[in-house]
Amino acid sequence: MEPLRFGMVVPSSNVTMEREVPAMLHRRSEIEPERFSFHSSRVRMKSVTPEELAAMNAQASRATAELADASVDIVAYACLVAVMAEGRGAHREAEANITAVLRAEGCEAPVVTSAGALIDTLEHIGAKRLAVIAPYAPTLTERVCDYISFEGFDIEEVRSLSVTDNTAVGRLDPSGLLPIALELPRDVDAVVLSACVQMPSLPFIETVEARVGLPVLSAATATVFQSLRRLGLPTRVPGAGRLLSGAFEQPVAAGTDN
Repeated sequence: MEPLRFGMVVPSSNVTMEREVPAMLHRRSEIEPERFSFHSSRVRMKSVTPEELAAMNAQASRATAELADASVDIVAYACLVAVMAEGRGAHREAEANITAVLRAEGCEAPVVTSAGALIDTLEHIGAKRLAVIAPYAPTLTERVCDYISFEGFDIEEVRSLSVTDNTAVGRLDPSGLLPIALELPRDVDAVVLSACVQMPSLPFIETVEARVGLPVLSAATATVFQSLRRLGLPTRVPGAGRLLSGAFEQPVAAGTDN
């Protein structure tokens, strides 16, 4: 069986999604038959500022067309804050625009944005009251929280780490998330351990989940969860938390957008 081609549009300074997504899908190969190869197209962004995020989004069509040339089976736009900074509901427009570019290039791959994946996943698992950790400066964290709240969720507490250099975000030690998570309120439905695709968290999702007794997810695990659903595949990945344990099955039929 030929591997499924997983395409990602990633910020030029992002390395974490190209580590965590392959790691999850390689683990999945231990229990499921599908295999994946990974293909990225980069869009320039070094500092997490509104100006650089907007400039990065302007490059999305070019990057998407490059992935279409590789005949990928799915495309993930792997930057959460860039989409959310565009304003409420922007993930729907982004997904429609990326889909239009793919179709114009003759590629029928489904599309996931990390921003939309987080929103859709929280809705799917019925998590309405949230605790959130984000690496951004407080002003951008506020935009992210406003975006999530507008979609119908209540953020009971948020921690902003105030790191604006995107390369530095990728070098954060994920073990540092554990003490922060332990300080968060427990009367919530879920913890978003990393509301950022560049902040590493995968090695500690299950540890935090065991300690806080709540579902724990990240922008990266939500992206993988929704990507598998859009491909019509079981959402089971060992070592990635309850979200990817198979507990929330109901795959979306391949080729649909819901």
